Amino acid sequence: MSETVIVIEQITPQVGVTFANNQGPQGGQGATGPTGPTGSTGSTGPTGATGSTGSTGATGATGATGSTGSTGPTGATGSTGSTGATGSTGATGSTGSTGATGPTGATGSTGPTGPSGPTGATGSTGATGPTGSTGITGPTGPTGLTGATGPTGPTGAASTVAGPTGPTGATGSTGATGATGATGAASTVAGPTGPTGATGSSGATGPTGPTGSTGATGSTGATGPTGATGPAGAGLPDVLMLGGM
Repeated sequence: MSETVIVIEQITPQVGVTFANNQGPQGGQGATGPTGPTGSTGSTGPTGATGSTGSTGATGATGATGSTGSTGPTGATGSTGSTGATGSTGATGSTGSTGATGPTGATGSTGPTGPSGPTGATGSTGATGPTGSTGITGPTGPTGLTGATGPTGPTGAASTVAGPTGPTGATGSTGATGATGATGAASTVAGPTGPTGATGSSGATGPTGPTGSTGATGSTGATGPTGATGPAGAGLPDVLMLGGM
């Protein structure tokens, strides 16, 4: 049996209708069937794998340095270290020029004579001081009395014996004391340095800088499998629906 397909245009919605040669008149639109029951919710798919952790965000800028804490109290003085080895003797400095001779002080009174100490070793003979000036000549002693003149004897032969020596004059005063020698050069070797005191305690720590920004979120994990489909609703009767008739 042959079939004819008729397409009806200018209706909304557009519908295709198939007629058989022996088909009767088309019936009207049937009522909408009731909505079928909602299918049960499919089981939840397994959780997708966790996405890789996003890269760490850039480190935040370092906070400003805190103010320096107050200086701690001075530590107790450490014990004196052992004396360092004596340094080598420095070169002897050049002898300074001799200072002007000060005025001679007044002669002090003679102290009592101390007990005789043991005789020290004989020192080397010092340089001979300059010869003092010659003392003044003492006064001539008085002339002795002239003896009485004896009678003139006969003239004898000429004497060959020298007459007696006159008395020795008084000793002159002692010459002035020679000038004092120059003073030796001062020592140039410094004494050892004392030990360093203990270090004071550290100041308080400055405030912590601001926290850096959060890193980017990692990518979303894969979607789990779709749950099972619920049962289908009840079907509609085979009714031909035409629009715009």
